[in-house]
Amino acid sequence: MTSEADDALSWEGDDELPAQKAALPSGWNAVGKDSETVGLIASDGSVVDHAEPRGLSTPMLLLVGIVGGIYLLYTVGWIIGGLNLQGSAMFLIPGVMYQIALWAAVLAPALWFGAVWLLTRRSAGWMRVLGFLGGVLLLVPWPFVMTGVTGA
Repeated sequence: MTSEADDALSWEGDDELPAQKAALPSGWNAVGKDSETVGLIASDGSVVDHAEPRGLSTPMLLLVGIVGGIYLLYTVGWIIGGLNLQGSAMFLIPGVMYQIALWAAVLAPALWFGAVWLLTRRSAGWMRVLGFLGGVLLLVPWPFVMTGVTGA
């Protein structure tokens, strides 16, 4: 047995209104608050949701792996080269300053890789390539290159 008061509190027979999704023409990007919910209008007039971010392409994945390996070799080169120069550098600068500079140089390739990776997430691919190759040129372990393993 239901009364009219109970009927007023029920949801039977209520139809949900379909949510209208805002849409933009193909090639346009929405910016601002809730812009991620705006879809694109396809050529047939239907609304296309934003796709999930794509993964890295095969060439970019190869480049990231090769550059990551180069940066790892640079880290080892800075450790070896820096430790070889430690004896001769003690005549010029205090030991604490040398240790700080050595560990900054050892960490620089990893920090550069991380910075380029994070700062170019939404940039064009060539920006990431430029950042990685700039690090390859700037972070060369010169103490290791000039003296080698022997520390001559």
